[in-house]
Amino acid sequence: MIILKSPREIERMRAACKICAEILILLREQVKPGVTTMALEEFANSEILKRKAKPAFKGYYKYPNSLCCSPNDRVVHGMPTRVPLKEGDILSLDFGILYNDFFGDSALTIPVGTISAGARALVAATEESLYAGIDKAVPGGRLFDISHAVQSYVEAKGFSVVRDYVGHGIGRNLHEEPQVPNFGVPGTGVRLKAGMVLAIEPMVNEGSYEVRTLADGWTVVTCDGGYSAHFEHTVAITDKGPEILTRI
Repeated sequence: MIILKSPREIERMRAACKICAEILILLREQVKPGVTTMALEEFANSEILKRKAKPAFKGYYKYPNSLCCSPNDRVVHGMPTRVPLKEGDILSLDFGILYNDFFGDSALTIPVGTISAGARALVAATEESLYAGIDKAVPGGRLFDISHAVQSYVEAKGFSVVRDYVGHGIGRNLHEEPQVPNFGVPGTGVRLKAGMVLAIEPMVNEGSYEVRTLADGWTVVTCDGGYSAHFEHTVAITDKGPEILTRI
C-alpha cells in the first residue's frame, strides 16, 4: 500500500531531510586521500547526536553502521573500514536519519582527490540521471516515467543502471511502497499523486549492470570490477511538482 503524506507530515519530513542533507554535506568535506571510512562513520555518529536524531541504517536488518561507504567497484551497502582512501578513488556515501518519527535518506558519490576522466564522467552521468528522474515525479505521471528517464539518460552516456537494487517510498518507515526501479517502460506503473514521497536513487555502473554480494552479506560489488556511482534524494510529489527534501 502506498501511503500518501499530508502537508503536515511532509513538513515534518522536511526537518528530517534537512538534517540528513546537512550531515552528508559535512561528510563530503571530510573525504580526502588518507581518510578512512570508519573515521567518516564516527564523524557521522557525532553529528547525529548533536542534532538529537537517530541513524536510519544502524540495526536495520542488523546492519551494524550508520553509513554505507562504497568505494570504486562497491555499488551499495559497503561497510566502513580502517583502510585509507587513495587518490583517484570514488566513494559513494549512503546516509539516512530518523527525526521526529520520519526518515530522510540521501546518497552521493565523491571524488577522492583527482580522479580519472572516465570516473568523472560516470559520477556526472549518475547525478544528472537523478535529476532527469526527479523531473518526472509529477502528479498524473506514471512511476516508470521516472525509471525510464534515469535509464535512458544513463545508457545514452554509455553506462548501465543496476537492476537488483531500486529506490523506494519513504516516510514513517525507511522503506515503503512503491519500489522505484532505475529502468522501465514509460507510461506504465502506478499513477503518481501529490503526497507521495519517494527516495529516487540511481546506481550506475561503468560496465555491466550485473552485481554480486560479498561474503560479509552486505557489500554489493560490480561483477566485472568496473566502478559504480550512486546518488539519491528524498523527493515529495506536490501539486506544484517535485520538491527535493534532501537538498539545502
